[in-house]
Amino acid sequence: MFQRSEYQIIKKRIEEPRKFIQVVMGPRQVGKSTVVRQVLADVSQPYSMFTADAVPAGNLFWISECWETARRKMKTGGAEEYILVIDEVQKIDSWSEAVKKEWDADTFNDYGLADSLMGRFERIVMPHWSYPEMREAFGFSLEQYIYFGAYPGASPLIDDENRWLEYITGSIIEATINKDILQGVKVMKPALLRQAFELASAYSGMELSLTKMMGQLQDAGNVTTLAVYLELLGEAGLVRTLGKYSADVARKRNSVPKYQVFNNALKNIYCGKRFGEAIADSRLWGRLFESAIGAYIINGATAGRYKTYYWRDKAGREVDYVLEKNGQLLAVEVKSNTDDSNSGLGEFRKQFKNAKALVVGEGGLKAEDFLQINPVELM
Repeated sequence: MFQRSEYQIIKKRIEEPRKFIQVVMGPRQVGKSTVVRQVLADVSQPYSMFTADAVPAGNLFWISECWETARRKMKTGGAEEYILVIDEVQKIDSWSEAVKKEWDADTFNDYGLADSLMGRFERIVMPHWSYPEMREAFGFSLEQYIYFGAYPGASPLIDDENRWLEYITGSIIEATINKDILQGVKVMKPALLRQAFELASAYSGMELSLTKMMGQLQDAGNVTTLAVYLELLGEAGLVRTLGKYSADVARKRNSVPKYQVFNNALKNIYCGKRFGEAIADSRLWGRLFESAIGAYIINGATAGRYKTYYWRDKAGREVDYVLEKNGQLLAVEVKSNTDDSNSGLGEFRKQFKNAKALVVGEGGLKAEDFLQINPVELM
């Protein structure tokens, strides 16, 4: 079975002396549970794995029961070390307080570590699958990656595009909104949240002010509510907003946002054309191409520790993506076969002298090569 790079990270940390609780997190259906099971199958320590999928959200004692079961098994088995995994733990209200309570009880009772800890959690963030991963695991071509995106569970369905679309809509979008957002956060206007997702995804790679977005939505609301809902969609790994780059922090925050899906499948179910039709439509394909590059960039932001923006001046010259890290800037312009203008890069570098520039696509670095760069090395 294909192993994502996070396999090695998780395995290494499990084999270390007990230091921190490891929290494996990321969007729906990127393989979090799968990679944990792969690690458990390959380590020598005994373990117990529980899932909170069917547990009532208010049953806080369930976590304590899982912990106590693991303690008993550890003691009766005479094990010096024991691994406890709780899958979907975020579905339990106030889960972090319960976990910290049990962890501290183990520390106090000398279950593996006697000294106190200032911090208890380490995060292992799993992003959406990359193009090299989809190519190696499922034989995806670049064109298939651009159109069908990077959900491993949907990969067997791409030859039946109706089934693929149903899977993305039901198993990804609806499941994420209904289970990951609406069950965890009080949302007064669920219909507005769904409409905002659909519009933001369709506009992936493009700019649209919140005021204009409100004008295209049916459910009444205000700009503040819409901004909050877009933030929730970003936290869930669906679609996020990029601000316009400026040296002025206030201008960054108040700029017209550009929308970017984390996975191109989320944009392409709204493009209105099948795979072959989309490739034949050079103008549409250019937009899908840019969105796929943008998805790679924002997925790599956590590992690469950079912030992502776009840039446009008053004359309309623009840069598709601007990456910022420790005062360093990288301007990335995406070029399809139908787009040969890159005047924005030159103007951006005039205004920001320390910026580096990169063209991806026509006349620049090939998309296949760009998408294989480790995000840690991107800057």
